Amino acid sequence: MFDRPTTGERALLVHVDEPTAGSVVGEFQELAASAGARAAGAVRYSGRSPDPKFFVRAGKADEIRAAVVSCEAEVVLFDQALTPAQERNLEGHVECRVLDRRALILDIFAQRASTFEGKLQVELAQLEHLSTRLVRGWTHLERQKGGIGLRGPGETQLETDRRLVDKRIRVIRERLEQVRVRRRLSRRARARSGIPVVALVGYTNAGKSTLFNRLTGAGVLTGDRLFATLDPTLRRLDLGGGDAVVLADTVGFIRQLPHDLVAAFRATLEETKEAQLLVHVVDATAPDRGERIRDVHDVLREIGAGEVPRLEVFNKCDALGPGRVEAGPGRPGREPGSGARPARVCASAMTGAGIDLVIEAIRSHAGRMRVTRVARIPPSQGRLRAAIHACANVVEEVGEPDGASLMTFRIEPAAFARLRRDTRLAEFLAGPDSGNERKAPPPVAAGGCGG
Repeated sequence: MFDRPTTGERALLVHVDEPTAGSVVGEFQELAASAGARAAGAVRYSGRSPDPKFFVRAGKADEIRAAVVSCEAEVVLFDQALTPAQERNLEGHVECRVLDRRALILDIFAQRASTFEGKLQVELAQLEHLSTRLVRGWTHLERQKGGIGLRGPGETQLETDRRLVDKRIRVIRERLEQVRVRRRLSRRARARSGIPVVALVGYTNAGKSTLFNRLTGAGVLTGDRLFATLDPTLRRLDLGGGDAVVLADTVGFIRQLPHDLVAAFRATLEETKEAQLLVHVVDATAPDRGERIRDVHDVLREIGAGEVPRLEVFNKCDALGPGRVEAGPGRPGREPGSGARPARVCASAMTGAGIDLVIEAIRSHAGRMRVTRVARIPPSQGRLRAAIHACANVVEEVGEPDGASLMTFRIEPAAFARLRRDTRLAEFLAGPDSGNERKAPPPVAAGGCGG
């Protein structure tokens, strides 16, 4: 084995050719630059199936070793996920530190994390990634050879390291579970306030934070770099006419987003899963925008947000050439969806063009995020009354002479369906829905809107 260097800014990039190699190579170069690496050279590999030993063929591994020497690289970056064995074998062969795509993204996230929660999430992902790569990771273990007075603990050191890593992972998971509980309480409070949540999602560097600042004036960090925003930010957005939503700026997605990173950011991504509307921000200038849209949809399905209503906002329309966008270069526009609600809006968060259309589109979707219902709750149904207060925004509650409460409340359709299913609400609804509601089978006693 070799002594791993303490620095690693001069990088040799190893690209694996794919059908969209041009855009993928450019994205990987941006990833390396975002991590602080200086590209000293590049090697292309077009093998169809990965080699179990080096991922690349033996001849290409020799080429990488020669390139490391010629460009004096300190680290080799692979644009693919490597197994621990492949990473270890490559390091021994090229005598240089080797990092795969997953480790590179984790390093960028470690640099971007600024809040306590963000640092915990990144550390958890890093430790889970590291736990499979502890074997023969340091040269001092190699030097513990046999002989009188030279026999060291050997593999005991590895077992100690693994035990310490596992212990730290358990501690972080417990703390993140506490974060999840706090976020759940915050979401419940927002639900009671009657303000729906709209989450900005999209590929990294698509302009989500710029759009977020344009809509809310929050002033969050923006930049022409990957993963400029890591920690989520929530702000109130007034839509006019007394309507408002809570707008959430979330972390950007990317091709081959590591699964352990998705798991570590579960508490943060729940904001996306529980949102009533997803505003999918798309970089309209990206040559592979169709593939990026599919990548975002894949991640949304993975975190359980695939069924959340979605509005596409094609950003950076001012930078498009003639004929590149339906509404024309620099001119905002919209495409109709189901009913009066648009399915896509073209705008520019940088110049402000089309922002009024974005707000109008969110308002049209927000009109269906809440339904208004009226129920007459008798005094014997105290638990049902409490369940309504917990799940809905009670607009008005009038006490009647017999002790009953005439409640007018606004509630999300999904929460209303759960409340109707799990409680006896159907028996006490008033208004046009009451006849249909009474046809429901008698449910169990009131229990709330969980589910």
